[in-house]
Amino acid sequence: MRLDRRGPRLQAEANEGTADVASVQTGAGGASTRRVLTASLVGTAVEFYDFYIYATAASLVFPKLFFPAASDSAQLMQSYATFAVAFFARPVGAAFFGHFGDRIGRKSTLVASLLTMGLSTLLIAFLPTYAMVGWVAPALLCLLRFGQGFGLGGEWGGAALLAVENAPPGWRARFGMFPQLGAPVGFIAANGLFLLLGLGLSAEDFQAWGWRLPFLASAILVGLGLWVRLRIGETPAFQKALEEAEPSHVPMAEVVRRHGGALLGGTFAVVACFAIFYISTAFALGYGTTKLGYSRETFLAVQLGAILFLAAGILAAGWWSDVANPRRVLMAGCVGTVAVGAVMGLMMGAGSLPLIWLWLSLALLMMGFVYGPLGAFLPSLFPPRVRYTGASIAFNVGGIIGGGLAPIAAQLLADRGGLAPVGLYLAAAGLLSFVGLVALKPRYAE
Repeated sequence: MRLDRRGPRLQAEANEGTADVASVQTGAGGASTRRVLTASLVGTAVEFYDFYIYATAASLVFPKLFFPAASDSAQLMQSYATFAVAFFARPVGAAFFGHFGDRIGRKSTLVASLLTMGLSTLLIAFLPTYAMVGWVAPALLCLLRFGQGFGLGGEWGGAALLAVENAPPGWRARFGMFPQLGAPVGFIAANGLFLLLGLGLSAEDFQAWGWRLPFLASAILVGLGLWVRLRIGETPAFQKALEEAEPSHVPMAEVVRRHGGALLGGTFAVVACFAIFYISTAFALGYGTTKLGYSRETFLAVQLGAILFLAAGILAAGWWSDVANPRRVLMAGCVGTVAVGAVMGLMMGAGSLPLIWLWLSLALLMMGFVYGPLGAFLPSLFPPRVRYTGASIAFNVGGIIGGGLAPIAAQLLADRGGLAPVGLYLAAAGLLSFVGLVALKPRYAE
């Protein structure tokens, strides 16, 4: 990657690893590094905020509001099924937005994906319940959930490229970790807001209308994301690819035909990060407030404390990836994921709040190591001309395997055998990602 030619001294400092990240200037349309990294972080923060307010609501309020009366477990399973809808929509969105991201540019595609995602999330706030309109309520919920996933399919890949394609030599993983830091930021915003609403509203008011407020608030974050992204330019890598050859006519076909092995391996590499996140957040919240009997506010507070370890893991993994390489760090994280899964039944199953917090903290710390390096790793598997499509498809298909089915599978396993089988499921996800990484050799880490 090249830097702005007006700043050769800054480029030399970056090569030596001594430049301040915030002061390095990139060639992204004259935008500062600070602006580029903010744009990549804000978008994924909105993504995780939107996804996690849905995951939280799916665990706490959607079962009784949007589905017919049945057992608590049956309603929760139906609610988790709508949660999975977005994961199946994400590869569709990845192919759609990836096509335009590789043909017309990263910036405009990122703006369109953010608008699609934000509008779908906002409209959930205005949905009628099952008691009001019957089956129409869950149908509309599924439709908007599909819209969320469709928009999100183009979000992560574009945000990662915005960061790494502007990175100076030796800084790819540290730049690539900024989109990943959107995960703890979005989680803290979502969880914190639900916690405040739980403390400030009665259970009846929260169930009646309070749950709608986080979805309304998403409009503020989307507006901020649009404001930042409209002020940045195109990435140097995309501009260079346009100068060297015409854009791919059908990026998806080119990825499958010429980079099928990288696509398959990259998909498996992603499974662990999704599995560990949604088991330790969405599933754990539902299990903790039902089977273990903790209040919503208590368990949300415990998760808020644990999420700081995710941020710490991402920062450590970004630094280590630039010192070593992202693939090695991801493989180490997979080994840690297997270990965390193995002790889940003993630690969280004990029902002790300190042990639950410790297990959640360890799990989310390991997520930092299987998630943080992905921003630099997945783009390095594909050339710039089809990189948006390739990285987005791998990330989002991996999300189906690791995340979309995780809460449902974990709930089924927990209903039949407690938390030990859930831990084995998580360990299997870590092993699958490790196997996918073994065969991968990044070829485009420029």
